[in-house]
Amino acid sequence: MIRIRRRTAGTIRPRTLAVSLAAFVAIVGSSASGRVAMVQDVAPTPVTDWRAEVAPDILASIATPLESVVREEAPRLAALYAPGGGRALWIDAAGSRTADARATLDLLAAASDDGLEPADYDVQALSTLGAGPDAAAPPDRARLAAFDLRLSAATLRYLRHLHLGRVDPRRLGVRLTEPEPHDFVALLRTALAGHDVPALGERLAPQLPQYQALRRQLARYRSIDAPADAAWPMPAHSLHAGDPFAAAGALRRRLAALGDLPADVGSAEVAAVYDDALAAAVQRFQARHGLSADGVLGRATADALAVPARMRLRQIELALERLRWLPDLGDERVVALNIPMFRLATWDGAGSAGPSLRMRAIVGKAVITETPVFTALMRSVIFRPYWNVPRSILLKELLPELERDPARMRRFDLEIVDGDRDESAVVPATPEAFAGLRAGALRLRQRPGPANSLGLVKFDFPNDAGVYMHGTPATELFERSRRDFSHGCVRVEDPALLAVWALRGEDGWDGARVDAAMRATTTLRVALSRPIRVILFYTTAAVAEDGTVYFADDIYGHDATLARALARLGRPS
Repeated sequence: MIRIRRRTAGTIRPRTLAVSLAAFVAIVGSSASGRVAMVQDVAPTPVTDWRAEVAPDILASIATPLESVVREEAPRLAALYAPGGGRALWIDAAGSRTADARATLDLLAAASDDGLEPADYDVQALSTLGAGPDAAAPPDRARLAAFDLRLSAATLRYLRHLHLGRVDPRRLGVRLTEPEPHDFVALLRTALAGHDVPALGERLAPQLPQYQALRRQLARYRSIDAPADAAWPMPAHSLHAGDPFAAAGALRRRLAALGDLPADVGSAEVAAVYDDALAAAVQRFQARHGLSADGVLGRATADALAVPARMRLRQIELALERLRWLPDLGDERVVALNIPMFRLATWDGAGSAGPSLRMRAIVGKAVITETPVFTALMRSVIFRPYWNVPRSILLKELLPELERDPARMRRFDLEIVDGDRDESAVVPATPEAFAGLRAGALRLRQRPGPANSLGLVKFDFPNDAGVYMHGTPATELFERSRRDFSHGCVRVEDPALLAVWALRGEDGWDGARVDAAMRATTTLRVALSRPIRVILFYTTAAVAEDGTVYFADDIYGHDATLARALARLGRPS
């Protein structure tokens, strides 16, 4: 054995000693019996832990952020890094990306699967910054700090967008409840500790079955082939089954790509005829797009068929964004109205497999008296309600007619009252009373009965817009494919059925009692012991339980407004 003696005077610097030993070992290393015994009190070369090494840079960047991606998240980043004193969260001691970092980068890169924009999350820059250290050179401290901080900022933004949406709905005039508080910093720290950031993303995405169904359709519409999306010749006139049509082959391919015609039928070579199979496929297409489902290929249907898949894709993305705005519903019973689709549905709770009721609805007229988007609580059901004429309708429509022809008061069961209660005193219809109506001192109402504009049932959910749901004597309007006819309130197709559902669980209320209350001669208000969540929302894309996707026209222009708001969002630098 060869032994290195300890020096008694002076010191040997560790680096010098290491070099000398390396040279010595190289000399004797070829000998099978050559062994080196190290002196025990020689200090080893210190190893840098890059997680701690970058802490000063991270803290300095949070304090004076130069990049918008960090500046926008600075308060949350300060809270995220404070417990560790700025210690890096996404790199290991050697300066390489952790498994958490790699999984989270994959998560951000797939943000488009939820209709989000990967560019919002700095994905391209992070992929470059997060490259592993070069074995020939030590890691770059500033680069590692930038990667760690920007990945944290991007992840916090992504989680917030995924759960609450990219746009604050209140800025668009949407009356929704205040967002429930979420400590996204604490959630991220916990996810990092458990190494399950992607699982956190899954939990924060809306848990609504409709959201997941739209997400699947998003992927399907991205897969539609461009050739099938190409323009095809419009018919010169409306086509009925059996009519000749030179572009029948192009129409078949289009309908097959959209799922309204089986793929094998769509690719078959057939005569240039608008045959029964095409007419049936067009009928399915019409039903999915809010058109009269008669199988006739007219101008409106041809225009809808010509809409590119990328535009339908955008409708799905906007629907996903709006669903992220909705509050957590828990086990609430829900009445939901989709305004542009003119459809109402009810759910018995968050765990419901599907709606318990569905019915057609009539909403506010586009541009003039639009039904607002909001959420509220239904607190009562009113049988044989009075219709208290809104002041706008009174002044613009009814009062001028009544002053010209007072006999209309009796013909339409109208009366003037002094006060705001059902029991308020009735005032004779004199010129003085009409003047009182104009001044706002008196009130006009319609007496209860089958001819009442509210029908025989009113569903009351107090809100700032003064909107409610009710029946209507004009039931023929429900047969129209486009149903925006009201002054803003919502007319429901089957108020009796909705009343039975709303009063289920209330003492003594069943279908027979609801029917009796509707046929009675007096007004009856029934308070709900458990209020029901009412959601009036707006999406022009929706998916039924059988997987069929439906599209509607943007009747109020809300899609266009939301698209502009999203386009104005700045991209990270």
